[in-house]
Amino acid sequence: MSKLCNPLQSLRSGHWFKLICGASYQYLPAVQTLAWVYGLAGVDCIDVAADPAVVTAARQGLDRLDPALARPWLMVSLNDGEDPHFRKAQFDPATCPPDCPRPCAQICPALAIALPPQANGGVVADRCYGCGRCLPLCPHDRIQGHSTVCQPQELLPPILALGIDAVEIHTQIDRRAGFLDLWQVLLPHLSSLKLVAISCPAGTGAVDYLWSLYRAITPLPCPLIWQADGRPMSGDIGAGTTHATLTFAQALLAQGPPGYVQVAGGTNAYTVPKLGQLGLLRSPESPLLPLQGSPWVAGAAYGSYARRWLAPWLETLGTEPDGLDPADSSVSRDPPGLMDAVARAKTLVLPLKQPHLHRRLSL
Repeated sequence: MSKLCNPLQSLRSGHWFKLICGASYQYLPAVQTLAWVYGLAGVDCIDVAADPAVVTAARQGLDRLDPALARPWLMVSLNDGEDPHFRKAQFDPATCPPDCPRPCAQICPALAIALPPQANGGVVADRCYGCGRCLPLCPHDRIQGHSTVCQPQELLPPILALGIDAVEIHTQIDRRAGFLDLWQVLLPHLSSLKLVAISCPAGTGAVDYLWSLYRAITPLPCPLIWQADGRPMSGDIGAGTTHATLTFAQALLAQGPPGYVQVAGGTNAYTVPKLGQLGLLRSPESPLLPLQGSPWVAGAAYGSYARRWLAPWLETLGTEPDGLDPADSSVSRDPPGLMDAVARAKTLVLPLKQPHLHRRLSL
């Protein structure tokens, strides 16, 4: 097991790696295992749904790490309005024609679409993380997306009591009023947080919108990350999905408000090489990242690609959503399998953690 980095040090040095379990992903055995495996691989932060059960599962995974080493920060995601990260697919399988080829089940990266008795409504809700790939594929237009907007007054107290380290707010252009309403609820709790992140998709006026948020929320008692959300939940589709977040990150670095810039949305194995080609990665000889005017990103977040990267191993836990106790999963009795999973996770983490070594090995 490699020594884990201090998350704040990783931010300042430009080697920040965040694992996104999913703002609406609630499959507890997988969340626990992802937290454990990627924690051992050296990630700095683990972003999970704002659900006490999910936070507890992630915490159980992190509790298996060596207490003598620095632990990844645990983050929860909130939203100030409808957002694709906070939705679930739904349909009634009774309305599906018997001869339907079910392209929805074939395309689902989370194995969330099933037939009764495995699932009520045709979707294993805990497994669905809202990617939306099934929605346009249904030949009979039976599948709908159901979005939720968090209720921070109800969510925050039990989640904060579980000891989270960071909060990420998902917003969109022209949602300033909704953002500030959410911010007022979060404001009394900022002193207990180590980090705040604001995620926003690219679009006309995005940089100006983020400047308006920055002026409204500063000063802050903790570091601030701007998440340049490129093409959400798409990193496992193909190499080209990473371009949108890189373009947005360049705009934020050049014109955005003070804070650390982190890429996300479409990130995959091609992201770090592309960052290097664009000169957006800090070299070991360079000074630490300034809060404003930095030419480098602080790091990257990986979601659908990171989950799929370990999917063959994760599925050894079983496919029944309620068939496993997260505190007693088979992974804890399979050290050889664990080491294989950690080794695989490291192949995704290390290029960002050690980009200079990665470049030499690639020559």
